[in-house]
Amino acid sequence: MRRYHHYGIPTEEKRKDEAYVEVGGFKFYSTPYEANKWHIQWHRFPEGHGLPELVTKVPHIAFQVDDLKAEIKGCKILFGPYSPLKGYHVAMIEDHGIPIELVQTELTDEELSALEHEKFGKC
Repeated sequence: MRRYHHYGIPTEEKRKDEAYVEVGGFKFYSTPYEANKWHIQWHRFPEGHGLPELVTKVPHIAFQVDDLKAEIKGCKILFGPYSPLKGYHVAMIEDHGIPIELVQTELTDEELSALEHEKFGKC
């Protein structure tokens, strides 16, 4: 089953609530997951970020899935799967020119927010 998780929007604008994330060979700035009730995150990408250009230019939607391995089978994988946080597994696929993030986790929103703050803090 797929459930809405968040919407990620690339930006070049520095935001006061963004945190620097360096994980899995990638570097980017991200606003907190819990920043708003719609779980919209802004992502900014520094030079040498290591991510596919599509991800840095086109907004993505993220879905929480029960079985990440099964969901990505046969898909065009942009990156992953990898685990940026304990208990949180991610892969990004491309479908019809759109990046789609797939997340497998049992973490609650509160647990995810706490882990983000613990590992990445704020700028």
